[in-house]
Parts: sequence; structure tokens; C-alpha cells
Amino acid sequence: MPSPSTSLATLRPDISDSFQAFDLEQNIKGFVWDQLMPVIDVASASGNFGRIPIEQLLQQRDTIRTPGSGYARGKWTFSPDSYATQEHGAEEPIDDNEAKMYAEYFDAELVSALRARSAVLLNAERRVINALLVVAGFGSANAAIKWNLPATATPILDVETAVNAVYTASGLWPNTIAMSYKTFRLLRNCQQIIDRITAAGAGSAAKASDVTTEMIAQVFDLENVVVAGSSYNSAKEGQAAVPAQVWDETKVFVGRTADGNDFREPCVGRTFHWSADGSQIAGTVETYRDEPVRSDVVRVRHQTAEKILYPQAGRLIGAVI
Repeated sequence: MPSPSTSLATLRPDISDSFQAFDLEQNIKGFVWDQLMPVIDVASASGNFGRIPIEQLLQQRDTIRTPGSGYARGKWTFSPDSYATQEHGAEEPIDDNEAKMYAEYFDAELVSALRARSAVLLNAERRVINALLVVAGFGSANAAIKWNLPATATPILDVETAVNAVYTASGLWPNTIAMSYKTFRLLRNCQQIIDRITAAGAGSAAKASDVTTEMIAQVFDLENVVVAGSSYNSAKEGQAAVPAQVWDETKVFVGRTADGNDFREPCVGRTFHWSADGSQIAGTVETYRDEPVRSDVVRVRHQTAEKILYPQAGRLIGAVI
């Protein structure tokens, strides 16, 4: 339970809520982990599954049959794989004395629940983004011209190159492009993007503030434009805050993400979720009493595993900034 850093004597009780220096709820809305690795519920906390290699799915076969003969029979193999979910959780104690002392300034229970939920989901966001940008081993190529050079940058060419690279490696057409919010704002200023939108009939006065994710999707001919807007404090505890974006602003992801919950659908990766112990993907919120320290404790938890399934179905564009 936090204590005030300075005296509360000058605060006004008629203003019911305390000022928060950072909007945790808004930050949570910027999370994209469940869009890039959609959730699939599993019956066991850990288990095995078969992963059919792409080359097996795309294998050519002779289908000609002559009278009196049988039909051509094929064989296929799969690669054994496994997952193991882990429980993630965070707790916030609410001291009875402090809760009543500062009740006129904020609802300690609500703030504590939001802090705990933010901690759990922020780590889910970081695990998925780290898997995509660092661990997966996608092929990559740098942008021909950095996107923060709006007059000469060629993001359409960069993305088209990545799209074709994914298809060459996997036989799958990408449906998703993902980037940081800062990169998205730079992309909106690129003259090549504005020109393409204008040519499509958006009007000759198209400007950066008019450009939406839907317009970007049409320009790149992709279904999903995912903009990661979450931040975290990169400084150590006790030091002055150093806000940083979770998504690396120098990298853009292009790849095939799942559209639904059919596990057979080829995609870059999935989030496995085990709910038998009461886990909810957005965080199960619980409270309990810790009487020895006269506190109520708010707990938020969920149990997941993030898994890259087809690294061939993804591609990174580097050095966009």
C-alpha cells in the first residue's frame, strides 16, 4: 500500500479521486499480446501436441487414377511438441489503517486491483513481444530508407518485400503488420503512404492526422494493423521513472496470425491458457484477509504459456527508425 510522498494537507477532499501520474487502465488498453498470439484454451496445465510441418501440408501428390487401380495414398509426418503453462500473479496488500486514513482521496481497493492486474498483463505483453522480436528467429531485412525520413522513405516497398519473404518461406500470405505507436505515427507522415491513400480517393488534402489503421491496412493489403501502445518503467525500483515502450520502435513485424481458435490454423504462435484452476485470461481477481497485519490483500492471476509455432510465417523489418 503506497504512502503519500508529501503532505496531503493541501489536497481538496471535494475532488473525490487522487491524481494518478500514469493511466494504468489506458496502458492496458494498449496491450496487443492476445492479438498477435491469440488465446487457445487447453484441458491440461501442460501437455504434448503434434505440429505438422509446412512442407507436409504443401507436399505435391500424383492424383491420377486409371481403371482397375487404386488411388494414390500419401504419408505425412508430424513433429512432436509440447507446452507447459505457468501461473503468473501479483498481490497488493491494503492496510486497514491506511485505507481509512486516505479514503477521501482514493479507493485503495480499486487502485490496488488495477496495479496488480497491470503487473500481470504487462508481463504477458512483454513475453509475447519478446518472443516475436527476439526469440522467434524470423528472417529479417532492414528498411531501405528509415521511416523517420518521410519525404524519401519507401514503407510500401519494405512491407511488400517482407510479405513475399513470408510467402516464399511458408506458402502462407501474411495477414498482420505490427509496430509500436511511435513507429505508427512516423509511418503516417511518410509521403508514400499519403500519396497512396490520396490516390485511393481519400482526398487530396490527406495528412498524417487523417491516416487510420484501416487506411494503412488497405495500403499494405493486409487484414490487421496492430499498434502496440504500452509502456513500462525501465528504471530500477527506487530510481526516477524512465518510461519506455514495450515494443522495440526500430522493428516492425509482418506475418500470419490466427483468425480464430482452431488450433489447426497455421499461424506464427499461440497463447495456451489453462483455466481449470480458476484462471481467466484477463486476470482472475481475488481478495483475502491477512489478519496478522490487518490488511486485505488483492490478488490477480492467470496461467498461460506463449509458444512460437511456425517461425517461417513471420518476418521482421529492422532499422525503420
